[in-house]
Amino acid sequence: MSFIAVFPGQGSQSLGMLADYANEASVQDCFTEASEALGLDLWDLSQNDEARLSQTEFTQPALLTASVALYRLWLARGGAAPKWMAGHSLGEYSALTCAGALELAAAVRLVNARGRCMQNAVPAGVGAMAAVIGLDDDGVQALCDALAEDDVLAPVNFNSPGQVVVAGHKAAVDRAVAEGKSHGARMVKPLAVSVPSHCALMQEAADTFAEQLRAVALQAPAVPVIHNVSANVATDIGDIETALLQQLYSPVRWVQSMQYAIAEGAQSAVEFGPGAVLQGLNKRIKKDWPQAGTATADKLEAALTA
Repeated sequence: MSFIAVFPGQGSQSLGMLADYANEASVQDCFTEASEALGLDLWDLSQNDEARLSQTEFTQPALLTASVALYRLWLARGGAAPKWMAGHSLGEYSALTCAGALELAAAVRLVNARGRCMQNAVPAGVGAMAAVIGLDDDGVQALCDALAEDDVLAPVNFNSPGQVVVAGHKAAVDRAVAEGKSHGARMVKPLAVSVPSHCALMQEAADTFAEQLRAVALQAPAVPVIHNVSANVATDIGDIETALLQQLYSPVRWVQSMQYAIAEGAQSAVEFGPGAVLQGLNKRIKKDWPQAGTATADKLEAALTA
């Protein structure tokens, strides 16, 4: 069965993630490799340091390492190679690492820098994000247009039909939370994040991060990676680099990305990472599309069997 491997973004991390795999040699080897590259014990951080795990500069390398470790274990256990890969926001870096476009050591250093650039671009308390439930894409755009005033307020994560995340200045996001129902939303729920990802406020982060990204040697992926910005596969290394920079201040087109994979022939999806966020989104994108996860040992075994 042709399947797509999907990799979660920030928000899927949790203290104790991958605890089921504490004695799994290949998982520990992956964490050791990443930790040595970063000069930081990522396994200990992910198991015991909730404060740092919640800081984006540490969340990103820890989550990427967890996803790569699970994908490597999948292959070691005889799991089939996917036909396509895609990752939600940060997960795009996990996908590129698993596809061979990035070395793990370079990837963890890169996303650590990405997290710092994002946090430094917008001071704490200036930006915010919220999930809009119960409006179609055009309705969310209309809500943003009506409530932005002189601030930034934009749809940034097209996660599933009827669930779109908006981001921008905190005052504008607060207006969306307070007045969303009057604009037709069933609910507008603020998200516990420290940066307003994927909106125009992240342009400065992209400008700063560009130097870091261009210092890394990207390779052609061995497996096609569907990018957030275009919901399509990049054709060359320059296009991959451009997609990663644009991703910082552009929407994550997850619905369109999964629709592309389905149209190309993806018969199922397997999520490599803690939690099951993408499985939930994908079920809402296509109800009868088989989904599997790897967050725990029993789920991994079930996915391998399936």
